Amino acid sequence: MKHIKVIIPAYNEQDSIGLVVRAIPNIVDEIIVVNNNSTDNTAQVAKDSGAKVLFEKRGGYGYACLKGIDYLRQKKISPDVVVFLDGDFSDFPEEIIHLIAPIQKENIDFVVGARAKELREKRSLTPQQVFGNWLACFLMKILYKSDFTDLGPFRAIRWNTLIDLKMSDKTYGWTVEMQLKILDKKIPYKEIKVNYRKRIGVSKVSGTLKGTIFAGIKIIGWIFKHYIFK
Repeated sequence: MKHIKVIIPAYNEQDSIGLVVRAIPNIVDEIIVVNNNSTDNTAQVAKDSGAKVLFEKRGGYGYACLKGIDYLRQKKISPDVVVFLDGDFSDFPEEIIHLIAPIQKENIDFVVGARAKELREKRSLTPQQVFGNWLACFLMKILYKSDFTDLGPFRAIRWNTLIDLKMSDKTYGWTVEMQLKILDKKIPYKEIKVNYRKRIGVSKVSGTLKGTIFAGIKIIGWIFKHYIFK
């Protein structure tokens, strides 16, 4: 696979985005940082670090991801694999190599980096994040016979598969929407355990009560809505 792209949604991540971009291995041929209406110097730091910077004024994780996908659609040569990665340096970008290995070597289309307890830095996930992940994955197991253990944002997917999913969520439901559609379409998937550390800065979702509640409602709502109307 020659064409591996990384999409990084980023909102006010000036202190971390440079570290993320510079840690991405050379097997990636383009790094796309989507500046999601930041009010700090995120865009310039990302550009100075070697990333292609796009601008999305509409706030929302899904909006940023869709912006990156739209950009890739316009390229003459389509990517083979797209990796999604957060801009807060909580993930280990060098583990992209492990994340895409099942896609390169096995009949796998989608890989989630699972933030396994034994590989997580202490207090890198808040109690509400741990519970929310457990509840969402438990419901997916009961309703869809899923093997997912995490909704981790660090993930890799074949380009053609990504396009076929017709992703639509604009905000907090992006990750779970992708996993639900993978299950619904019976697309081959796998989890790879990844390391995880405390993010730089405060989370825009789990760091606030409002963000935590809205994210929880959106994720659980997606699971039941997709099950009822699939």
